[in-house]
Amino acid sequence: MWSRVRLWPVSLAGQFLVLQLTILLAVVAVASVVSVQQSDADFRETRGARLRAAAEAMANTEPVRDPFLQGMVDQRRASLTSYTQRVRTNVQASGVYLTDPTGQVQVSSDFVGRGERVDLGSSPVQQGRPWTGDVDDFGERAIAAHVPVLDNDGELVGISVVTQSYPSWAERARGVLPDLLTFAGLGLGLGVAGSFLLSRLIRRRTRGLEPAAIAALADQREALLHAIREGVVAVADDGTVTVLSDSARELIGLKGDVEGRRVADLDLDPAVRDLLVDDAEIRDHVVVLGERVLVVNRNPVVERGRRVASVTTLRDRTELLALQSELSARESITNTLRAQTHEFHNQLHTISGLVQLGEYDEVSRLVGTLSRRRAEISDAVTARVEDPAVAALLIAKTSLAAERGVGLSITGGSELPRLDPESSTDVGTVLGNVVDNAVDASVSVGGTSVEVDVGLDGDTVHLAVTDTGPGVPAELVGEIFRRGWTSKTASAEGRGVGLALVQVVCERRGGAVTVHPGEGGTGAVFEARLPGVQAGVPPAAQAAVQAVVQTGGEVR
Repeated sequence: MWSRVRLWPVSLAGQFLVLQLTILLAVVAVASVVSVQQSDADFRETRGARLRAAAEAMANTEPVRDPFLQGMVDQRRASLTSYTQRVRTNVQASGVYLTDPTGQVQVSSDFVGRGERVDLGSSPVQQGRPWTGDVDDFGERAIAAHVPVLDNDGELVGISVVTQSYPSWAERARGVLPDLLTFAGLGLGLGVAGSFLLSRLIRRRTRGLEPAAIAALADQREALLHAIREGVVAVADDGTVTVLSDSARELIGLKGDVEGRRVADLDLDPAVRDLLVDDAEIRDHVVVLGERVLVVNRNPVVERGRRVASVTTLRDRTELLALQSELSARESITNTLRAQTHEFHNQLHTISGLVQLGEYDEVSRLVGTLSRRRAEISDAVTARVEDPAVAALLIAKTSLAAERGVGLSITGGSELPRLDPESSTDVGTVLGNVVDNAVDASVSVGGTSVEVDVGLDGDTVHLAVTDTGPGVPAELVGEIFRRGWTSKTASAEGRGVGLALVQVVCERRGGAVTVHPGEGGTGAVFEARLPGVQAGVPPAAQAAVQAVVQTGGEVR
């Protein structure tokens, strides 16, 4: 099988050498043309002046003028021929002619062209003016000097012509070839050395990769930037964007030509801009950007101990957040039900023992007491919280906290109406996680109370949860909402999710969550704000409105 022959070298050094040789040959060719033209110009200038001087001397010589003035050229042709031959020898001309005023040769130094006309071209010699220029010297390209032979009255009686043929290409080549060969050899040596050094320098800068490998890497880079689902942004040490994937464009809302521009000049959300230009390493940092929840990771790129760039990855976790919020709510309900199940088992066991002992009056009092306690908890919550989901959550959390020895209470100023389903879910997520955190903190130091204050101001839900725990040190205020941070022992289901989820839910709605010490510097107060909340319609009123809409009637 025939193998494919590569006409273009694969190695970088070979390609540079071929390029250098091509340039060198082109320069030699141009230099040759310029040398030939320069040689012609020098020949025309130097030889033209000498030929003209010889022609003028011959035209003004008495042995030449007298035969023309006396009309005795034919009688003196022998002496004139001898004279022209001497002139030809002295100036090393190729031809010397004496012609009549029309240019017809009367005397020739080599007997060529006698009786024929010389090529006067554009010569003004017939007007009595000398001239030097290129002519056709009987079939050869030559430079000629034309000088008029004038009588005493200034009338033209003859023409003195001295010509010199241009050297042949072979003669010109012999004249310029040594210099060209020297130039070409020197250029070839410099080209080989330069190609070798340049290829070494480029290979060092390109990690030893050849052009084919570099092209393959560029193709792979483009394919990855278009195919990768995660957003990738690479920023150089001077703040210039060098790599931006399609997913990153979509996630952070950039359009147009971005690569090569500085991050500070881009139309970006301030939070995203600060993350891209920061020097610190980032792990799973949550950023809310519009309706999206992004998880950001950033790693610095270090070369030879110097930071040269940073690579930031962006993952869209909006759907995962919704699922995580729902799972968190389900987990809270599960834990509450587990605690209530344990409590109900104890109560049932007590009732069963009293029945076996025949203490039916005690059974009646116990059941009444339990029912009254349940009613008190429910009434205390529902009197201030009309939203069913949030009320049910608080009732369950009250029982769960009581199981752990912590009293959960609602402030007298709390008042929350029924909310739309989406707002109710978000408020439940925030409230459930903050209350769980407050109960855990209180239990950890023997605290016995957690207080909840919740209300709706316009379209914004404000809630505050005060615990009797150890409080939050000032240096940790910015860390407790970071995903993965926890003061508890790690467990199989993971820790450090609740408060991070609270922050994300609040920021997604355009709100915020903060923490500060409680009264007297004890405990901690978590305050959350959730804007964009809409009051919901009670089921009975909603059914009535739908009936009116369907019948086209009016509400009475």
